Amino acid sequence: MELGELPPNPTEEYIKVEKPWGAMEPFSFASSEALDIPLNIRIISLEGEQTEIPYSTLIKRDDLRHIGSNLSPHSDLYVTVQLWADSKPLTVPVQTAYKPFKNERKWNEWLTLPVNYSNLPLSSQLAITIWDLSPKGGEGAQGHAIPFGGTTLPLFDQENQLQKGRQKCYLHRRKAADGLHSSATPSTPPTRRKGKDITQKIDKESDELDRLEKLFKKHEMGEIPRVEWLDQLVFRGVEKRGLQASSASLKNRQRRRSRQRSTVLTLDGSKDQKNGEGQSSDAEEDSTEDERFTLFVELPRFDFPIVFADHEYPPPPVSHLQYMSSSQSNIMLKPPPEVQFGPGINGLNDVEDHGFGGRLVRVYDPEVGTKDNPVENKHRRLVRSHRTGVLDRDLKPNAKTRDELNGIMSYSPTHILTTEEKDLIWRYRHHLTRDKRALTKFVKSVNWQDQGESRQAVQILDKWTGVDVDDALELLGPNFDNPAVRAYAVDRLRMSDDDELLLYLLQLVQALKFESISPDSDATHNSSLAQFLIQRATNNFMLGNYFHWYLMVECDDQSEDQGAECRKLYAKVEYDFLTELVKLPGGAETRKTLLRQAELIAVLSKISGDIKVSRDAISRKVEKVKHFLADPKNEIIMIDPPLPLPLDPSVMITGVDPAETSVFKSSLFPIMMTFKTLTKQKYQILFKTGDDLRQDQLVIQIITLMDQLLQKENLDLKLSPYKILATGATAGAVQFVPSMSLQSIVNKYKGNTVLAYLKYNNPDDKAPLGVRKEALETFIKSCAGYCVITYLLGVGDRHLDNLLLAPDGHFFHADFGFILGRDPKPFAPAMKLCKEMVDGMGGSNSPQYRQFKQYCFTTYTTLRKSSNLILNLFSLMVDANIPDIRYEPDKVVLKVQERFLLEISEDEAIKKFDILIEESSNAIFPIVIDRIHGLVQHWRA
Repeated sequence: MELGELPPNPTEEYIKVEKPWGAMEPFSFASSEALDIPLNIRIISLEGEQTEIPYSTLIKRDDLRHIGSNLSPHSDLYVTVQLWADSKPLTVPVQTAYKPFKNERKWNEWLTLPVNYSNLPLSSQLAITIWDLSPKGGEGAQGHAIPFGGTTLPLFDQENQLQKGRQKCYLHRRKAADGLHSSATPSTPPTRRKGKDITQKIDKESDELDRLEKLFKKHEMGEIPRVEWLDQLVFRGVEKRGLQASSASLKNRQRRRSRQRSTVLTLDGSKDQKNGEGQSSDAEEDSTEDERFTLFVELPRFDFPIVFADHEYPPPPVSHLQYMSSSQSNIMLKPPPEVQFGPGINGLNDVEDHGFGGRLVRVYDPEVGTKDNPVENKHRRLVRSHRTGVLDRDLKPNAKTRDELNGIMSYSPTHILTTEEKDLIWRYRHHLTRDKRALTKFVKSVNWQDQGESRQAVQILDKWTGVDVDDALELLGPNFDNPAVRAYAVDRLRMSDDDELLLYLLQLVQALKFESISPDSDATHNSSLAQFLIQRATNNFMLGNYFHWYLMVECDDQSEDQGAECRKLYAKVEYDFLTELVKLPGGAETRKTLLRQAELIAVLSKISGDIKVSRDAISRKVEKVKHFLADPKNEIIMIDPPLPLPLDPSVMITGVDPAETSVFKSSLFPIMMTFKTLTKQKYQILFKTGDDLRQDQLVIQIITLMDQLLQKENLDLKLSPYKILATGATAGAVQFVPSMSLQSIVNKYKGNTVLAYLKYNNPDDKAPLGVRKEALETFIKSCAGYCVITYLLGVGDRHLDNLLLAPDGHFFHADFGFILGRDPKPFAPAMKLCKEMVDGMGGSNSPQYRQFKQYCFTTYTTLRKSSNLILNLFSLMVDANIPDIRYEPDKVVLKVQERFLLEISEDEAIKKFDILIEESSNAIFPIVIDRIHGLVQHWRA
């Protein structure tokens, strides 16, 4: 990055500046916290004339005789710069290199201070000192250097904008820059006293030169248009004027000093040695005061004004919801208290009835979350008195209370219970043990810091009826850390078979972050979840395969968001998994198989990385890949014994077919390769490096889960999601499904493009629309399924290039780089239902389109019934290092929940969903975006 250049994606803001006549214009600026580049300053030159000290004085005074600047007007000097703020130094001084001077003192050297602009306080200023050489030392000396002069330059002006460009600094002779808040060495010159003599004329000339200097700075910054011939005339004129002013100023100072010396001799004619020395000292001091030196420096220039912006720290967290008393839970939900100033203290409306000022001040009290309210705490103990526990066992709710409890049981996992609701659940806890929905609500109502209450809660867990998997997953989330509660949830998971467990395995691996596992001990034996996953993974290779790769990806993540402790935790679990694996019969062979898989991935990563950075043409890249795969040294052309493919362990690969290999033309150049299998069928994958596939992997896993939920309700929407496996933080494999994008179909076929594609691959003149019935039904069902699922997941950046259609009618989405409502395109619809998809069904008035809408309604209501399971899966992913989850982790579950419309009835939700379908199918702006995207891709090709 060159000096003066903004960092990538700076924080740019826009404010409106009101003109006198009421018009508004935008003002663009960047904030200082966005500048992650070091502070730089260029020391340009020193200008000024030093009064020559008489040789007789130098002979008498050895402290002056050895100072370099007294011997030569161009003696060697060096400059130090140090950053100060609030009267304290923030950095060590930086120094210019040695440079001999001949005719002028000019450095032209950039100095870099060890601090970034983003870390600068508002009071930052540079203490700049020019050092002279003197072996005798002197006042303020540092070794053999004494201050020639100093100046203190503020980095921010009165409008809090960062100073930039050329700066003219007044130099205080014989003083080192102090850098204090009220500096004695400011960079602005002191106010000059004006008299009635020639001094007034000289001062006016200096003021005019200062005005011209400011205009020169504006000219350098481009604020004044450049006219070459006129600029040259002005530069020469101002330079001549400056020399004349400097000469006149020097003559005036010499004349004034000669008058002062003559006055001294007249008043005191004694010629003794003492008076002579006194006169010399006074003459030296007078000559220093009359000297005017100016140091020119330059600060970096930026495209926008840089305005100071301090880092805003979030308020200290209030104690966890789980550990708060009932009163504290309500306090968190209320806004911060508002207080007023006392009467007459900065009051705005003291004439009001109560005499208080009108200004309100919000006060944040961090003790609210850490200390109990004694009144509320006593009330809770009375309501939940342990002495009445025997009576609570036989307590039955009346009809009104039963309805109230049923309403509480229907709350979503994100709902926060009120104090009264928690007390009500606790009172009827024994009665609620028959309701499996009530367990999670009961756990939330317990104050786990109260040992007696906690003990009762743990005892009653064993009496509770078995809960569903979605509630068990909720109990493994970040809001529940009681070991007994988490162990109860794991016991419920033990009842799930391996196929069902595989659907939640990705989230269960993330849930290990919420377990009490220490990487430095054998704490996995104390974690019920870690023990359970290791035990199931060692006994089922399919589970073990994915468990191994999920752990390895977390260990491979070196980003700051992951953290070293988290990597150690997963490394510890992986070590214990392999240790337990080798104890089983055949476990050593299984471990060797996982090692062979890692070697295969390493080989594929190497060739993918080489192809990505290569600048060869696509044809040349393809030849390189084929040659690499065919080389026997890489041990991939023939794989013996057959190896389970990490992407899909049910597929046993025996080698790769180099002939059926290609490289896709995109920024990462993914490689498409074909594996030979034991079943003689070919399996094609895409492998790429440089991309984090964990977000795509998550979306495919949720789609697979939703497909299973729909099929349990006898609703097969022909989704058949392809497989994705992240093999590292920046590498992974994707199953390649032969298909065409809707953009390619539009380019190839004319008229009703999708329908023409389906007719070409599935012709049937007797069937509706001329397409084989099974293919058309597959297309309609898969469109309905993906429309609903991508809407619920908030999948964004939808265009015709990532909407794919297989020859048999299977429609599906690809590339899930934006989810949870994020979308780089403006005015993106909530659901992607493009014109091409509707035309493929015969148009919006066809019976096929009405059937499509019916499938959408059924899919939406079915998934809506399983909303708790889906929300709990996302709650387990809040700490996953996935881009769109990391963006706003506290809102992830809420973003998904709001699309289920759980606050309204099913009929109202279907009506709103119907409106959404119609708005998406009739939206005009997405059509324009698709056309623009197609043109851009055409020109890129």
